Amino acid sequence: MISTMCSSSSCLAWDIYLPKHNRNQNRRIRNEFVQSSFNPAETSDNDRADQERLSSGVLKRRSLVLQSGVAPLVTSLTALGFPAPGSAVVKQGPLAGRVPGLSEPNEEGWRTYQRPDEKSGGHGVGWSPIIPYLFKVPGDWDEVPVSIADLGGTEIDLRFASPKQGRLFVVVAPVRRFADELGDNTTIEEIGTPEKVISAFGPEVIGENVEGRVLSTNVAEHSGRRYYQFELEPPHIFITATAAGNRLYLFCVTGSGLQWKRHYQDLKQIAESFRVV
Repeated sequence: MISTMCSSSSCLAWDIYLPKHNRNQNRRIRNEFVQSSFNPAETSDNDRADQERLSSGVLKRRSLVLQSGVAPLVTSLTALGFPAPGSAVVKQGPLAGRVPGLSEPNEEGWRTYQRPDEKSGGHGVGWSPIIPYLFKVPGDWDEVPVSIADLGGTEIDLRFASPKQGRLFVVVAPVRRFADELGDNTTIEEIGTPEKVISAFGPEVIGENVEGRVLSTNVAEHSGRRYYQFELEPPHIFITATAAGNRLYLFCVTGSGLQWKRHYQDLKQIAESFRVV
């Protein structure tokens, strides 16, 4: 359902940083992305309709960006460069700026990812270091490199993917990007109500207005921090939002129609496991 785009600059970056013995495999995977943006065998008519709608949304939002000169938080899911459902996942190696943070599997086979303190990225001038966050994923999920060519810019802090179950990404953005009066210890409540937050930031994730797409809204609290949890359709996506320090965190979990049907409970559990620590 989700189309995958690979710009020449991001593809070049992969070839530069990957070890020589992996470059041929990388080029092969990249060619598969270009030749087929989704797996027809696992894609329904509704999935194809969602794909066309999202692709149209990308073009419209790109036009607005060019006219305004202001880049959105995340242009849309189709601009995030995720592997297509059924495609191979490039496992994260010890690349510069990326430090592994996955635990060993527990008894159920799930692993916990915690953002390492040493991980670079997102430390702009005038902004505090990113407060670590964590989440849980089944054993076959792995980190996918984030390219500097992403349309979402440096605010996309992390990506993970599973060839069977779906994809996720984490957006970390300065809160003063949205309101000057927000301070260095902002809470999600200060940014707004759940309805205000999803109306403001949902379109930045899916590329379209979220009106009529929010299936459920929940407010959870863990260790004194409040989290807004949303389920949207179409496209199929869970979004967990919170704030810490002077940053807004958006944790987004998505999948194709078939992945959503088969692995809904696991995807929901991943989305609800997100914590800022």
